[in-house]
Amino acid sequence: MVVPPPPPALKDKDDDITASTPSPPPPSEDGSTHKKLSVDLPNDSVPESAKGRKDSVWSLGDGQPPEDIDKQVENPPLSTLLIEKPQGGSISVGGDITFIAKVEAKDLLRKPAIKWFKGKWMDLASKTGKHLQLKESFDRFTKIHTFEMHIIKAKENYAGNYRCEVTYKDKFDSCSFDLEVKGLSSASNCLVISSQTINEGNDDAGELDFSGLLKHREPKQEEVPEVDVWEILKNARPDEYEKIAFMYGITDLRGLLRRLKKTKKEEKKSEAFAKKLEPAYQVDKGGKIRLVVDMADPTVDLKWYKNGQEIRPTPKFIFEHKGTQRILVINNCQMNDDAAYSVVAGDEKSSTELFVKVLPVKIVKELEPVNTTVNERIELECEVSEEGAQVKWLKNGVEVPTGVRSRYRVKSEGTKHWLIIDDAMKEDTGTYSLMATGGTSEARVQVDLKPLKILQDLQDVTVLLGQPLKLHCEILPGNVPGRWYRNGQLIQSSERITILHRAKYSHSAFSHSIRLRHPALNYTSYPPKVHLEALNAPDNTVTVVAGNKLRLEIPISGEPAPRVVWMKGERVILDTGSRVRAETFSDHTCLTIDVTEREDTGNYKIVLQNEAGEDTASVKVKVVDIPDAPGAPLVPTVGGDWCSMTWDPPYYDGGSPILGYFIERKKKQSSRWMRLNFDLCKETTFEPKKMIEGVPYEVRIFAVNAIGVSKPSEPSKPFVPLAVTSEPTMLVVDDVTDTTVTMKWRPPDTIGAAGLDGYQVEYCLEGSDEWILANKELTEKTKYTITGLTREAKILVRVKAINAAGPSAPRTTQHSILVKEVIEPPKIRIPRHLKQTYMRKVGEVVNLVVPFLGKPRPKVNWLKDGQPIDPTQINIRNSDCDSIIFIRKAERKHSGKYDMTVQVENHVDTAVLDIQIVDLPGPPQCVRIEEVWGENVALDWTPPKDNGNAPITGYTIQKADKKTMEWYTCVEHYHRTCITISDLVVGNEYFFRIFSENMVGLSESATITKDSAVIVKEGMNLKNPEYIDYDFTEPPKFTQPLINTFAIAGYNTTLNCSVRANPRPKVIWMKNKIMILDDPRYRMFSNQGVCTLEIRKPSPFDGGVYTCKAINDLGEAQVDCKLEVKGGFTFFELMKRGVPLHLIDKYMSDTKPSESEKKGSD
Repeated sequence: MVVPPPPPALKDKDDDITASTPSPPPPSEDGSTHKKLSVDLPNDSVPESAKGRKDSVWSLGDGQPPEDIDKQVENPPLSTLLIEKPQGGSISVGGDITFIAKVEAKDLLRKPAIKWFKGKWMDLASKTGKHLQLKESFDRFTKIHTFEMHIIKAKENYAGNYRCEVTYKDKFDSCSFDLEVKGLSSASNCLVISSQTINEGNDDAGELDFSGLLKHREPKQEEVPEVDVWEILKNARPDEYEKIAFMYGITDLRGLLRRLKKTKKEEKKSEAFAKKLEPAYQVDKGGKIRLVVDMADPTVDLKWYKNGQEIRPTPKFIFEHKGTQRILVINNCQMNDDAAYSVVAGDEKSSTELFVKVLPVKIVKELEPVNTTVNERIELECEVSEEGAQVKWLKNGVEVPTGVRSRYRVKSEGTKHWLIIDDAMKEDTGTYSLMATGGTSEARVQVDLKPLKILQDLQDVTVLLGQPLKLHCEILPGNVPGRWYRNGQLIQSSERITILHRAKYSHSAFSHSIRLRHPALNYTSYPPKVHLEALNAPDNTVTVVAGNKLRLEIPISGEPAPRVVWMKGERVILDTGSRVRAETFSDHTCLTIDVTEREDTGNYKIVLQNEAGEDTASVKVKVVDIPDAPGAPLVPTVGGDWCSMTWDPPYYDGGSPILGYFIERKKKQSSRWMRLNFDLCKETTFEPKKMIEGVPYEVRIFAVNAIGVSKPSEPSKPFVPLAVTSEPTMLVVDDVTDTTVTMKWRPPDTIGAAGLDGYQVEYCLEGSDEWILANKELTEKTKYTITGLTREAKILVRVKAINAAGPSAPRTTQHSILVKEVIEPPKIRIPRHLKQTYMRKVGEVVNLVVPFLGKPRPKVNWLKDGQPIDPTQINIRNSDCDSIIFIRKAERKHSGKYDMTVQVENHVDTAVLDIQIVDLPGPPQCVRIEEVWGENVALDWTPPKDNGNAPITGYTIQKADKKTMEWYTCVEHYHRTCITISDLVVGNEYFFRIFSENMVGLSESATITKDSAVIVKEGMNLKNPEYIDYDFTEPPKFTQPLINTFAIAGYNTTLNCSVRANPRPKVIWMKNKIMILDDPRYRMFSNQGVCTLEIRKPSPFDGGVYTCKAINDLGEAQVDCKLEVKGGFTFFELMKRGVPLHLIDKYMSDTKPSESEKKGSD
């Protein structure tokens, strides 16, 4: 592509602009020339009536030098990133080709991202190999990124359309190009496709190049057998569709895919998938899609792929399991999600293609026409239907350039987009349009000229022959081109005539002057001279900060005017340079560097020459900059809440000594850096403190010189502050034998984030300093036995806690330990629950543990009721510290007193355990009926013969009618042996039975009375009273009315009232006499006559008169109240909430009277 030249740099207001030659005016948009203004065009005569006039005229506009008047507006570049795009080309089979794309990095903070595609979605980054190579390079001097794609030994199927995409933050650029692979061999096997045009057989090819004279013959078409592409697509996998389309020249691939989806295809039965993915899916942009596959074997591991790249679970890609279904959920689908997806289970694969449908972006608010004057600010505003939508600004049908150096600025916020021109010019007049995918909006911008005012007019001057003449005038506004005329003839600048155009800052006006020397005046020539003393710089050295503008104005002299040449080394600096340029005026020369860089440092030589001689001078320019970033810091030592770090100084100090360093740190999972030092660190070492133990951190360094702070260094490798634990506590001796010592201790008080891996036990013989490791492997228990000791030796023991940070401080015994077993008299420690009678039910398990003390190991003996225990009935297990008596299934014969004897040599200790096994009691004896009178029966009985080895706790009495013999309980848990049963039915005959009860439960059987009790009937007359039914019906009546309420906007509020009615009334709520139905902002409740209306997050629009109305068959009633919501909303806020316009209008009109009332009251 042809890179457009950069716009001419704007000169400072104090620069001298010399109009050497006249320039024709720029043509107008309709092709006609401008009408004559205050500046006359060439060969025009000035009318007499116009001489000496001081009235206002029109200027050509501000901010444009005279030499730029005749420049036409060039078409702005359409690309925002690519300055050189790859071009299509053709090669023969087996040949090589290179595609080149270049991006300028002057305005970029980091490297842009580039992707190469073939077709629509095939990313070539995953296809690199011996036939495809991708290369990137960066030129530090030109600041240009170069991206290359090499195709080596091309094949026929490599032909097709390719695409290059470049992205940087919110900027995007792309370019498409074609590759043609020919079957016949070509003259060149390697082509470099760039911005230059490939010409075959041109005139400059040389005498031996006959390729331009050869006739191009079409290769003979071989007869190719007919191929049914439809059958090939049916039997191919979805990931092979693109390849087949290229091979057979298919252009409408999507149409074939839609037809292929409708056809019935016989699929082979899959062993892994019960149901595969659909051939294609479609989703709207920003929506969510679920790709579901049904598994025949749910245990098989699955992997999902996107364009051949494995998908990892992220908030965007979510994996779900639902029975035998495996689901891939893609949230917030964007255009980069339009790709081929596949799922692999073992050796089988199921593929599909996802199409993302982009909804058209519509114009919501049209552009408005603008009429303004030059030097004013123009702001075009348009609103679209979607946030973050990509739009294009065009002027007269050509895209507006929006680069860093462009006069046009584009801004967007939400759905609104602005095009801003800060300093309008006459050439900005035109039709501007915003183009979106769903429409276009146009507006006319008219920029008119400002009136021109003459501050100082020309004065009549009389001079002597041979004396210099100076004419002067001032106009407003400044920067207006002027031309001088004598008797209607245009005056040109020459050796006799000097024309100056200067800015005067006092009143922002420009002065025009002309000087003339007499042609016949004789003058003496003298050699040129450079006056460097005007710089006032020591050693003629000028220091400037990188990025700033440098302008050196050096006075010169010489007659005739010398020719000036600026040089840096062997390179001559021209006056046509864009960034670095040299300009020469009549009395001085100027070197201008718009944006200084480090490479501009050096000696600049000035050479002056005229016919009288030559003079040279040298000026040294020193460009100082911020230093380079230091190297990534190293963290050699880490503590509990601190670390030590070191780093290397930066490679380049920016031309100024390093004053110190700033250090920052952050948590690894965080993105917020925190500065650690506010005073510069002079050294290259530092110790950050006050860190959280166990949290990963990263640190980085900034270098500081007199110019500023460098970019941050690369972060250090993540490190975790860890501290050793505190020493173990309560180290005591647990046991000592003739060859072993058992120690026990408690864990450390402070463990920390590193945790605790285990303990290390060491011992030392008394009188020796050598500590011997007792356990080769760490022990996690807080008890350890040291073995292999010598009898009667004395040792010291210490224990260390070990974790990832290292060993803790040791805990050592205060006194030496004698390795000799000590006799300890036996002592039985009976548990508290065994000091009383131990009771268990028949059939339950008896498991009693009786601990004891004594050394060496005591001898234990058990007796039951003074007799040895039968081991077949009761199991006894003894250990060093306790004895266990175990009965698997207790019986009543196991009850009794058990004697335990513990003996160590001549020392004996005894204990007695009382075990009682209980069972269900027997039934009571001799239940009889003592007396029957009226409706009462008196019973009497004797306690059971067998109480179940436990006291009788009560009795249960039941009765049964002789007719049915169904038993009903009269009394439970009765303690006495006699009772009177009352409230029996007259005329019935009853039997009675009684169960006995103890702590185990009721007896298995009951004792029944032999005789029955008959309740005799007596004459009685029963009169039923008459009752009159009460009428409870009544019409609705509100017992508690509604109350006028004030609510705060955004906070829920409720309205409450109570109503009484029978039958239950129907409750209706109304707002401003309009019934409230199915509105989610209201919730209505009714409970026990209390009616409640809840208004969720009310706004001032919700204020008004609310009515509660109750209706039933007997009548109706209603109550009213007034609700006022404080804290209103603006018109814009109500629009954002989606409130209809007619309701907003009503709300705004309601709020105005209330405000006026408040003002009146005030």
